[in-house]
Amino acid sequence: MSEIVLINVSGQDKPGLTSEITEIMAQYQIRILDIGQAVIHDHLTWGILIELPKEQSSSPLLKDLLFKMHELGLPVRFEPVSKEEYENWVKGKGKARYIVTLLSRSITADQIAQVSKVTAQNGLNIDNISRLSSRPPVEIDENESQACIEFSVRGTPPDLDQLRAQFLQIASDMNVDIAFQEDSVFRRNRRLVVFDMDSTLIDAEVIDELAKEAGVGDQVVAITEQAMRGEIDFTESFARRVALLKGLDESVLANVAARLQLTEGAERLIGTLKGLGYKTAILSGGFTYFANNLKQKLGIDYVYANELEIENGKVTGRVTGQVVDGARKAQLLLEIAEKENIQQQQVIAVGDGANDLPMLSKAGLGVAFRAKPLVKESAKHSISTLGLDGILYLIGFRDRETE
Repeated sequence: MSEIVLINVSGQDKPGLTSEITEIMAQYQIRILDIGQAVIHDHLTWGILIELPKEQSSSPLLKDLLFKMHELGLPVRFEPVSKEEYENWVKGKGKARYIVTLLSRSITADQIAQVSKVTAQNGLNIDNISRLSSRPPVEIDENESQACIEFSVRGTPPDLDQLRAQFLQIASDMNVDIAFQEDSVFRRNRRLVVFDMDSTLIDAEVIDELAKEAGVGDQVVAITEQAMRGEIDFTESFARRVALLKGLDESVLANVAARLQLTEGAERLIGTLKGLGYKTAILSGGFTYFANNLKQKLGIDYVYANELEIENGKVTGRVTGQVVDGARKAQLLLEIAEKENIQQQQVIAVGDGANDLPMLSKAGLGVAFRAKPLVKESAKHSISTLGLDGILYLIGFRDRETE
């Protein structure tokens, strides 16, 4: 019967190593069953699983390889693999595969230990670990740095909700973000991203800023907080807040727009996505005046928000047209996807409030961004430690691919 052997080489990385090893194997009519390589700080770990024909003995091949590795100064290890072991390994290819993404300002051993412990406890085996972020300098500013490790795992967890709850607890305890998603064809094939505006694309709630100018800041902030926590209906809270703006001079809108700041990572994220051909949209419970400013600044494709009614240069305390609430956001997401001929699984939705949950649930990848606890617990994915460009890691992009 044919013979199966696992060959492992480790040591200082050397150019041409794969070529030299496989050229020797080619003389023996070897069939390659699996091959893999990883290099960390110029240190190589290289493995290959081979099958020798029935009529061949492994001894001459292993002797030639051993001689070559000695010549190159690299340790080599040979391990025979039984037919039963190999067949059990092949059967594992049918198991479900998932991606676990760990995001932090700086990665520590404790973080990896906790994540890998939970995967093991839930019957998942780690097949591969990759760093998606750039190589970190020795001296880093943790307020500006970002780091990401991706785990490719396989298996079938007995309780997905429990697994997500465990990851959420680790994220809370260690001030990290952990995403758990199916490793499907859609993961790196998204085509549309829809954003909430206030406290998502911009680092403020516009209605709160307008309220400060109108002298009713504390009243509006209190209502906003209730709405974001899901304690009162968005449409009702929105009407109450807008009513408090009655009499505000129209010129104030431009002043507020001028001081609004984009959220960390927003420009990099949208610039990268636009360059890759993604469509983008703002679906906001805020106001079109400010959303359209962002559309021009960032090159957003679609904007849907609320039209603040103005008469004789003054805010009336009302909006015109259909209010963009949670249900409307979800509906618009589906409408834009259909118009662009994009499957629902190819949509990413990003928001921070309770009124964003309907659209987050409709998207293939729904991300609660720096969200309130209720929203984080309800959404499948969340980012709180990094900027908006952390979403690039969730869809599998490495820093070197986007720089």
